[in-house]
Amino acid sequence: SSPSAGGRTTSTSPSSVIGIRRWTIEAAWWGRADRTSVRILHVGATGLIGEAVASALEAAGHDVVRVGRSSGDHTVDLGSKASIEALYGQAGKVDAVVCTAGVAAFGPVDELDDAAYARSIANKLMGQVNLVRVGVGKVAGGGSFTLTTGTLTTSPNPGTAAVAMVGGALEAFVRAAALDLEGLYRVNVVSPGWVAESREQAGLDPEPGIWAADLAEYYVRFVDGDQNGIVAEAESALD
Repeated sequence: SSPSAGGRTTSTSPSSVIGIRRWTIEAAWWGRADRTSVRILHVGATGLIGEAVASALEAAGHDVVRVGRSSGDHTVDLGSKASIEALYGQAGKVDAVVCTAGVAAFGPVDELDDAAYARSIANKLMGQVNLVRVGVGKVAGGGSFTLTTGTLTTSPNPGTAAVAMVGGALEAFVRAAALDLEGLYRVNVVSPGWVAESREQAGLDPEPGIWAADLAEYYVRFVDGDQNGIVAEAESALD
């Protein structure tokens, strides 16, 4: 069993874990002593977060296939299912998928046009959904999918309606998909807070942001762990 966020003891069977709506990853994590190197398809392995996550996965002994929009071992248009299908065909067999990519539009709810909402849904939401859908049967059995939302999903600011909308939908998808794929694959999502380096670049104090290297450890633990159907709110470093 594993302690819940409230200090209670909770069964660690997949079905019971999936039923818990939101945990911090410290509460959901129970390590595996038999961690082995796996081949990971990492979509979004560029930029501040992506580079940190890819480096952390490699430091943990994994083989990372880096994928970007215009650079990397392979490229993909996350907003195109056909492009995602082509990516899986090019990459070959992988044991896990990590996505730290996705675009959603910022702006007041009454000012965003249809195209902005459609782009947000097609890329940030359906792009990650399709990584799972297309990956079934292509990712090795017993593998995992680790996706990304953000804390604006549950703590929105003005001008973030589209971002919060697709984030909420993706987190709901993860919980439900984990039920459908239980015993075949694990599906989880990291919900990062404001990254400390980004705060510094904006002229702000890095606190209370989370450093990119600390954020990356959430992804490593999902790849190496047994969690399923978990939304990890990554706002501070793991213990």
